[in-house]
Amino acid sequence: MNAVLDSPDVYLKAFGYTVFLFLVSGLFSVILGTVLVAMRVGPVSVLSKAATVYISTVRNTPLVMIFLFFQLGAPKVFQTLRFTWVDIHIGTYDFTSFFSAAVVALTLYTSCFVCESLRAGINAVPLGQAEAARAIGLPFAGVMRQVILPQAFRASVPPLASTLIALLKNTSVAGVFGVIEAAAQMKSYTNDFASERTGIFIMFALGYVVLVEIVSVVATFLERRWRIA
Repeated sequence: MNAVLDSPDVYLKAFGYTVFLFLVSGLFSVILGTVLVAMRVGPVSVLSKAATVYISTVRNTPLVMIFLFFQLGAPKVFQTLRFTWVDIHIGTYDFTSFFSAAVVALTLYTSCFVCESLRAGINAVPLGQAEAARAIGLPFAGVMRQVILPQAFRASVPPLASTLIALLKNTSVAGVFGVIEAAAQMKSYTNDFASERTGIFIMFALGYVVLVEIVSVVATFLERRWRIA
């Protein structure tokens, strides 16, 4: 434990990368998941089937394999997916190709679960709401944007929170692929300070617990605020 306490900046920076991975991937996952659920419940058969196939394929693929694809396979096929064009620096944080590949892998994987959470929320919206919206002349996009999705998001807060908590913990996989986030830094500490492994583990476990609790508190607040009377 002393190894962590003696270098708190390194500890906090590692969790900083974890938080950045979570925030960026979470934002993109919600956006892509919303697009996927609109495709899946939409009236266009081709888009609905394409979304279903995509979700079934990616959701049943281990996250590590998706990481491996974007780290080793995709760059050999598409030069753009090497992400060498990404070179962003914010303070002491460097967001380069490894970080970008991790964000893409996490987004593609998590968006499938976001889609399914939202689809459950859409199924909770009374059918008469959509029929009434169509009756006044709203197109499908208008019905989704103004009637269905706002209510679906309210009903989907608990499963969405669980999905985002899983995403927060899944960021640890990025440590294997070059992103020095919390799990990777913990491994470095345990290699350098073998006699303090228990204390190091406790410190990093507490860090994850704090982050998960923050997400849970925000989700509980939103659930209570948006609760349907």
